[in-house]
This record gives sequence, structure tokens and C-alpha cells, in this order.
Amino acid sequence: MSVLIYAEHRDQKFNKAVYELVSLGYRLANELNTQAIAFTSGDIADDELKSLGRFGCKTILHTSANVYDDEKQLAETISAAALENNAKVVLMPHSFRGRAVAPRIAVRLKASLAQSINGYPASVQPMVVNKRAFSGKALVKENLDGDISVITLTPNTFGLHENAVGAVVQALPDNAGAPATRVLQQEVQKGKILLSEADIVVSGGRGMRSADNWQPLEELADILGAATACSRPVSDEGWRPHHEHVGQTGKVVSPSLYFALGISGAIQHLAGISGSKVIVAVNKDPEAPIFTVADYGIVGDLQSVLPRLNEAFRKHKSGN
Repeated sequence: MSVLIYAEHRDQKFNKAVYELVSLGYRLANELNTQAIAFTSGDIADDELKSLGRFGCKTILHTSANVYDDEKQLAETISAAALENNAKVVLMPHSFRGRAVAPRIAVRLKASLAQSINGYPASVQPMVVNKRAFSGKALVKENLDGDISVITLTPNTFGLHENAVGAVVQALPDNAGAPATRVLQQEVQKGKILLSEADIVVSGGRGMRSADNWQPLEELADILGAATACSRPVSDEGWRPHHEHVGQTGKVVSPSLYFALGISGAIQHLAGISGSKVIVAVNKDPEAPIFTVADYGIVGDLQSVLPRLNEAFRKHKSGN
């Protein structure tokens, strides 16, 4: 028996979400009295593979075949690894790839499926997970009745927990065959910090007034080491790139700290930020819906509030 973790990588590097997933897998494995096993594919350095051992993964199954680009191949390979290692739980990140492949794996394994769980399950035997529902307005407990559970974890909901063990890399044969699809070109999101991995997010809305007024917001992000984001109207207007759009039809984020600057708080936007631990809102309208979910709020004009925030954070960072 085992807990199988899909270790997704970007440019042959594991990110925080993967280490968080391994941390969860290690704890689940301990409670089930078994071991946590990771699976990954592609050309990855041995040291990078063994870094999963810092968070409790003793065995890393690795195939040099690049099955990542083909969802069918990826699902088949992970399913085969799950059966070979008698996995009772298959963990995947709630990324674009993870949430697309998890249902395929669940069908192949005849397993229960839970997408986007929040943190550690309420119960492991039987498996009961915590999730958000109704665009983040409600919290629900979901029972997984199957012998095998396929689960995707929302980032930043469990945290990193180091449990260093000596990791061993086990090479798997390259028998994936020819892929059904091929990736011809990729456009990689540029920026210091990826939105999907950010612990702090600074987001702007129509209250920023125009595309020319974003320098103070970007300055705040630089001071805090944060990622930048925006509401849908902003990306629709072309003020900011679409990959920064946060909301029900954009990216769903769950940072430790989320700044909503000039964002009114439409239900579609709130659905994308409901997992944030702390929300700070700045809006000139005291009746803006964003204040109903904000932990801290400032009623005022962004053009005067934002420079003062930057000054305060800069002084705090410098220790003055």
C-alpha cells in the first residue's frame, strides 16, 4: 500500500506547490501506516529529484519519457504506477494539468475523485475532505467512498512541513509510446513571481483608472515580493495581460495575503480569492462588496492611499 504523489515540474524544477503536496502525502502515509511515493517524468537532475526527500518522500519513481505534454499518456502512466504500488491515495496539485488529468486517473482506477480540497482531510479512514462550494461561499465535507481516492490540493492550504528522509530514485522504463498530441510552441509567463505560486498577491481593478497608473501597484509588489494580478474588467480592457486575471473565469488563488486595490468585489472575483488567508481592500466606495470579505479595509482614493502604503512598507522593510 502507498500514497502516490504526482510531482509536477516547471523547467525541470519543482515548485512550492509540489513540496506542499509531498508534505501532505507524508502525513497521510503516516496515518495509513504506509509510505509516500512520488512520480515524475522528463529530464530532471538527480539532486532536484532527491529534493522531494526533504518533505518525506523516500521513493521517487522517474521516467525519462516526457509524458507531461500528453494528458492521455500522463494519466495512463500515473495509473499504472498507482496499480503497481497499490496506491490507496493519488495526490495531484490543483494546477491546470492536475485538474485535467485527475478525472482520467480516477476513471482508470475506478476511484473516488475530489478536486481542490483545502488542507488536510477531516478524516482519513474513511476519507472525508474539506472543500469550498458555491463560489467560495460555503465549506463542505465530501465523503470519498471508493477503495482508492484521487485528490487535487489547492495551493497554500496545507503548508510546507520538512520531514527529511533519504530519498531513492527508481528509474522506470520508457514504454510510453508515441504521444497523441505534441506541443509545438509555448509562451511562458514572464515575471519575478508566478501568480499560481505566490504567497502574496497585489491585485488591481478598475479603480486604478487606466493602464498608465500601474507603476505604484507594481512598486508595492516589488517591495513585498509579491505577484501582480487584476480583475476581469482590467484584463478585458487590455490594461493588464490575461494571465493575471483572477476570478471564477480566470485563475483561482489562495495566497497568505491578498491586496484588492480598486476592486469592487463582484461575485466572480470573490470566487477566485476565497481561499486567501488575509484580504486587504482599498476602495473609495464604502459599500463595495469587497469589504464584506476583507479582513482589513481602507476607504479612500487609491491615487493617494497607494503611495502612502508603499512608503510605509518600504520603511518597515528597511527597519526605519
